[in-house]
Amino acid sequence: MALDKATKQKLASDKVTSEKIANVDEDVNYGVCHRNVPDKERFDCFPNGQVTEESCTARGCCWSISNNSKVPACFYPHGLQSYKVVHIDKHSYGLDVYWKNTIKSPYGSDVQMLQMSVKFETVQRLHVKITDANATRYEPSFPEVPMFNNRVKSVDCLYDVSVAENGTGFAVTRRSDQAIVFDSRNLGGFMYSNQFIQISSRLSSPYIYGLGEHRNQFLLDTDWKTIVLWPLDGPPQDGVNGYGYHPFYLNLNASSGLAHGVFLRTSNALEIVLQPTPAITYRVLGGILDFYYFLGPKPGDVISQYLDLIGYPELPPYWSLGFHLCRYGYKNLSHIQSVVDRNVKAGIPLDTVWIDIDYMERHNNFVLAKPFYGLKEYVQDLHKEGRHFIPILDPGVASREDSNYLPYVEGVEKGIFVMNSSGLPAEGKVWNDKGGTVFPDFSHPDATEYWLRQLQYLYAQFEFDGLWIDMNEPSNFVDGTLQGCPTNSTYEFPPYTPHVQGGSLNHRTLCMESRHWGGELHYNLHTMYGTMETLATSFALKEIHNARSIVISRSTYTGQGKYGGHWTGDVFSTYDDMKHSVADIMSFSMFGIPMVGADICGFNGDTTPDLCQRWSQLGAFYPFSRNHNEDEAKDQDPAVFSSDIVTSIVTAYRVRYSLLPYLYSLFYRATLYGETVARPLLFEYPGDHNTYSISTQFMWGPGLLISPVLEKDQTFTETYLPRGYWYGYYTLLRINSTGESYSIPAPKSTIPLFIRGGHVLPAQTPDVTTTLSRKNPMYLW
Repeated sequence: MALDKATKQKLASDKVTSEKIANVDEDVNYGVCHRNVPDKERFDCFPNGQVTEESCTARGCCWSISNNSKVPACFYPHGLQSYKVVHIDKHSYGLDVYWKNTIKSPYGSDVQMLQMSVKFETVQRLHVKITDANATRYEPSFPEVPMFNNRVKSVDCLYDVSVAENGTGFAVTRRSDQAIVFDSRNLGGFMYSNQFIQISSRLSSPYIYGLGEHRNQFLLDTDWKTIVLWPLDGPPQDGVNGYGYHPFYLNLNASSGLAHGVFLRTSNALEIVLQPTPAITYRVLGGILDFYYFLGPKPGDVISQYLDLIGYPELPPYWSLGFHLCRYGYKNLSHIQSVVDRNVKAGIPLDTVWIDIDYMERHNNFVLAKPFYGLKEYVQDLHKEGRHFIPILDPGVASREDSNYLPYVEGVEKGIFVMNSSGLPAEGKVWNDKGGTVFPDFSHPDATEYWLRQLQYLYAQFEFDGLWIDMNEPSNFVDGTLQGCPTNSTYEFPPYTPHVQGGSLNHRTLCMESRHWGGELHYNLHTMYGTMETLATSFALKEIHNARSIVISRSTYTGQGKYGGHWTGDVFSTYDDMKHSVADIMSFSMFGIPMVGADICGFNGDTTPDLCQRWSQLGAFYPFSRNHNEDEAKDQDPAVFSSDIVTSIVTAYRVRYSLLPYLYSLFYRATLYGETVARPLLFEYPGDHNTYSISTQFMWGPGLLISPVLEKDQTFTETYLPRGYWYGYYTLLRINSTGESYSIPAPKSTIPLFIRGGHVLPAQTPDVTTTLSRKNPMYLW
């Protein structure tokens, strides 16, 4: 069969000259089931449900049980050709490829004709978009990426692109050494249906980092590891989708030390499988495939190129780099004052006091509870001391209060709440006491103005200096709405459901059929909700303060760093969670969100004196440094512990405060150039293989190495020092390392720190607030 009429018209309208026209009915390769296929070369053909040999072969796939239970028994035939090239047009600045569907997928509604547009946007950046050639599909409008009309010629690029003309897929290689950047040619079941898109690619090496938010080591596990990106309210746990959505990874070539990055610009539910081929498989439940490739070649270059696309991070105010103190469970204003006073008396450097939902009347946003009357005057006193104050705010608005609750009344009048499929505000349940919560639609053009008015009303009650936005996945205490979700919807029950917590996309959030501005489905916008709220909140704070402020959000999406920071949520008070926090802050710095930290000493459960001491020493070097815990846990603010623990915490924070000029300079460079702040050692030493798997040490910029104690009762650390001179921070004793690990003494009084030879660190005599510190003399390390 020749090209259909619509495709001919499409090609003609694009004024392309056909380089190759293929007859799609001839020579379709359905693949071959070879015997003894190596485990690592198997790509899962039956990722959902219980599979048998009969159900596997019914899909046209191969069946062979491996001795390794992680390896799929049902896998795609070698050389399976699900789409076939029908046209290629090459030009100086890219190419266009058309593919015709040849095999029916098990997920229905296959797109019959695909167009792949390849654009050489810069010397280091390549853009590949694969979409329906004959119909418009959903694409996220956020983050806004710059249009590049002045592209570069292929001859100038650091990469080459090739298409499997007699098969399916494409490859991107680094021109200098022909190393793999992305290679999907004839790999595992390329599919493109309405609600299920799958593509696999070989990796240049198993050294892959990113793909957040999830609980993992910094170096990702490629031993058949499944990662689901779908924001969810729940404490970080192994194998569970987390609060954020960042489909970006960095891959390091072990043989050359050269790095590249890959970003899939999408917002739909996404499941990713890493396997020891090494290879990656994407399964995305809608939209299009919209890839960006960044050629580095250094790891830091990759991040700068990525942020050049999605936006550089916001420069935080200097005071926000000080120590922050909070807890859930304050009973009244006097309770806050007593906790703050005992820490000030103990000499703990303290810049910002935070408050959880305790201050809200009946847990309703924007209404101050009676036990906290006088907060306005207390905040004014904090300001006189050079300190600051930040409250929490949830997106959910109470829907069953009386008619005097203006946030709900005004929101209904303006029509700015997310709607259900019947056109009424979608009503769930969050914290408010009377049951019933509706959710502002931050994609609505009037939502930002609405949000600003509510914050101005709150600001009139007490003059906060920043905002902490929580529960914005968005979180919901029921699945969908109080009335349930449509039962016959392919959005609530898609042809394929990723391995999400709770088993459904609407678990602890809104129905997927909920409607946003312009009729857009929550199915498409769920992942962006938290960052859309961050954007509206950041705008409102600038209007209120006419100065830089700070927004810390739990849920994050690509581009979040341009408007605010992140804390890693409801971590447990365990050594294991403390250890994982090191990987978290390095990963989020890669995602362009350098203002990040974990709840020091843990949020869930009771901490111990030893754990809190070590966690406070580590937390003194989080870019965002805050102690916070749950309402049922014991007090864990520094002053409640023994004098020796208090002294050690003061010591750690005096180091932090003395180095704030250096830390602030790193944030400035992040804003200006897209550099990382807290960074892994491999960013500074990409040629040193020993740094590739280090998840227990990190650096501030290029000059300071932090090696925290992460095990119970440990009084030393195994610290890897790359080749070069290193100086102990407290003694200035020099180590001439040849690139090896050292057993470093770590008495409970200190955290091991090292200054890298050849680097100068600006510093300042510390004080108990940044306001006072900035009046002190500066010096250089």
